[in-house]
Amino acid sequence: MQITTDMHRAAALIPDLAASDITRPDTIVPDCQWRNSMKKTAVALAFFCVLVSASFAAAQSLTGPQRNAVRSANNYLSFQGFSRDGLIEQLSSPYGDGYSRADATAAVNSLAVDWNEQAARSAEQYLSIMGFSCNGLIAQLSSDAGSKFTTSEATYGARKAGAC
Repeated sequence: MQITTDMHRAAALIPDLAASDITRPDTIVPDCQWRNSMKKTAVALAFFCVLVSASFAAAQSLTGPQRNAVRSANNYLSFQGFSRDGLIEQLSSPYGDGYSRADATAAVNSLAVDWNEQAARSAEQYLSIMGFSCNGLIAQLSSDAGSKFTTSEATYGARKAGAC
């Protein structure tokens, strides 16, 4: 049985999990759910590793305040979707981190960020709070008073989040 074979392979990676637990019918996860879950975990881990390693390499040529702004930017990106302009604004705002606009911009420019994926993440966060039409979500994501994504990024995000 394919499910059992995949689960035994997974169990080999987790020594504390008894093999007998895997073959119990009430603990078997359908193959497609298990694969989707593993794919999502792998993608998230890969994204994080690329983000951190690229940020570390770029941060070595930055000034002290710029390196600190990179750390702050990575922290923000770890829990919320941000546009490039929105992240710079957050870092340079007196109500945010208070970095100079130049340091915030240099920090954000040093990051390897997929702004389309950030828009999709932000769109998912908006949709988790309330309903939006496709055009309404694109407007919210691209608004200067909203998330400040480009129209292209906002459209990508709204479509990927399922609003369109």
